[in-house]
Amino acid sequence: ILQLFSAMAKSDMQLDTITFGAAISACEKTAKWEKTIQLLSKMMQVAVESDLVAFSAVISACGKGGEWEKAVELFYEIIYRHMELDPIIASSAVSACEKSGKWEGALHLFSLIAQSEVEMGTILFSAAISACEKGGRWAAALHILFIVMA
Repeated sequence: ILQLFSAMAKSDMQLDTITFGAAISACEKTAKWEKTIQLLSKMMQVAVESDLVAFSAVISACGKGGEWEKAVELFYEIIYRHMELDPIIASSAVSACEKSGKWEGALHLFSLIAQSEVEMGTILFSAAISACEKGGRWAAALHILFIVMA
């Protein structure tokens, strides 16, 4: 895919948010997290505006690949760029920590998200509760459950 993008850049074909997003999504679906990061970097390098869809797919790919630290780093990159967080990105970042058994990271992100204006959806709550379960933190899981029920 990267070779295809290099060829496109050398030709008159326009690389834009849609073409990068499609390529990133294709790599994400096959759990090629390294490629998604390379494509996101290339997207920024050629001054194509990166969007939440691209970041979300890369965070998801990192989660699938066990690269929770990269997922968290990208989550903070979104905040740094003053991009608006959405429930999908929030859930993807928490899920990346949960899948790697990093309950502390999942709860830290969950608390940051809870303080923001992001809609707290079922997937986000489930990922946070699952992270607590994997970490043997039943009291924290119950606390999150009480938040859901409030």
